[in-house]
Amino acid sequence: MTKVRNRIPGAALAAASLAMAAPLLWTLLLSLKANGELLRGTQSAFSPPYTLQNYHEILGHSAVFGWLLNSAIVSLAVTLGVLTLSSLAGYGFARLRFPGRGALFVIVLFGLAIPEQSVIIARHQMFSALHLHNTYAGLILPGLAAPFGVFLMTQYFRALPRELEEAAWLDGASHFKTFRRILLPLSLPAQVTLGIFTFLSTWNDYWWPLISATNSDRYTLTVGIASSQMNFAQTNGLGFLMAQAVFASLPILAVYVIFQRYIVAGVARAAS
Repeated sequence: MTKVRNRIPGAALAAASLAMAAPLLWTLLLSLKANGELLRGTQSAFSPPYTLQNYHEILGHSAVFGWLLNSAIVSLAVTLGVLTLSSLAGYGFARLRFPGRGALFVIVLFGLAIPEQSVIIARHQMFSALHLHNTYAGLILPGLAAPFGVFLMTQYFRALPRELEEAAWLDGASHFKTFRRILLPLSLPAQVTLGIFTFLSTWNDYWWPLISATNSDRYTLTVGIASSQMNFAQTNGLGFLMAQAVFASLPILAVYVIFQRYIVAGVARAAS
């Protein structure tokens, strides 16, 4: 009986994992089927033959690699910017003493509660006045405001022992040198966690690129793929639509697989 009870949590986790993976598996299977077969019924997804024709059609689209490059540039730039600004701000809130620190940190936290939809009109008007639409700057700058990143790095730096800094100060190190040489390397797990979350959200962002990038040369992958499927499955077929979804998610999957070991360590230290 004890062995049975011990296996219940594992079985429950396995069932939950299977339930979460089922839509992903379904999408993958549909992407490997010919569109003509899927018109007769999606139940054919569980039986061969399978084909890569849908992916061949995606790669044959001349603009896809341009959209892919735009997404990579924007996502990497936003990720690097958020890591830099959040690390500096987090160190300042966690370690430095200055007037208004508490009130300023509360204002930053308010950013977590304000939905993007509430500021989209003002942002659009501001970027239009500055002629930043259809530019990389217009796609990158809004993503640099990351209150979650500031909160995460602040909590992580607060958890680090102060003795590390005090030893460096005794050797004559400045605050910035202490931050760069000692605390920043120790914050690698939190930075990787924040970097993955930022890259993922920026790569998958659809709404702001849809508003800001009206020129197809500045489309990100999400907007470009959506523009190529004007009537969704009725245009090129359900299999082609599913192949687009899989293709757009591959870079995110690769990033997560490479850096996943840092996520638990970063979140656990920030929560402690």
